[in-house]
Formats: sequence, C-alpha cells, structure tokens
Amino acid sequence: MPRVKGGVKARRHHKGVLALTKGHRGQRHRLFKRAHESMVHALSYAYAHRRERKGDMRRLWITRINAACRACDMPYGRFIEGLKKANVDLDRKVLADMAVRDSAAFSKLVALAKEQVQAA
Repeated sequence: MPRVKGGVKARRHHKGVLALTKGHRGQRHRLFKRAHESMVHALSYAYAHRRERKGDMRRLWITRINAACRACDMPYGRFIEGLKKANVDLDRKVLADMAVRDSAAFSKLVALAKEQVQAA
C-alpha cells in the first residue's frame, strides 16, 4: 500500500484554525498550537455565554417590568400574581416591551392585576 502524506489536509486544517483566531493577540493568531488552544477556549466561552445571555435578558426584562410597575404603585411580585389570577398569559419579554413602548396599555394591565390581587 502506498504511503499517504497528510500535507494538504493539515494545511487546510491549520489555515482554518488560524482564520478563526483572527483578531486574537500575539502568538494566539500566528502559531498553530497556541491558536488552537485559543480557539478551543474562545468557542467554549461563546457556547456558554450564548446560554448565559438568556438569563441576562430575563433579568433585564424583569427590571424593566418592575420599574414600570412601581411607577404605577405596584411591586413586581404582586403584578405577576395578579396577572396569573386574571389568566393573562403574556411572557416577560412582551411585558417589558409594553412597559417601554406602550405605557398606557401596560398601566391597564397593572390596574387589572391590582383588581385581582385586592379581590383575593
């Protein structure tokens, strides 16, 4: 069986890794071994932080809803409790968007939630 050299595939692999580490500092984008380490770390951070971003966004939405609720003299927890009792199925992303863009509609939701909490 003839001997096969891996030069072409290795070159392609190395070029791909070096392309992914474009913008990294120093040896981390010039030397293959260092670049490969840098790439592996960068990709694992990117994967983890894509998931982390979802929690960050939820925290931001809750903060915005809380601020808008407190402007209408109602804390966030009571507001969510009132919406659940009124069977209003809006997620926090939509509620936060309403709080920022359509404060009149949001204040109606707050009034509805107040009625439900006080009735109980």
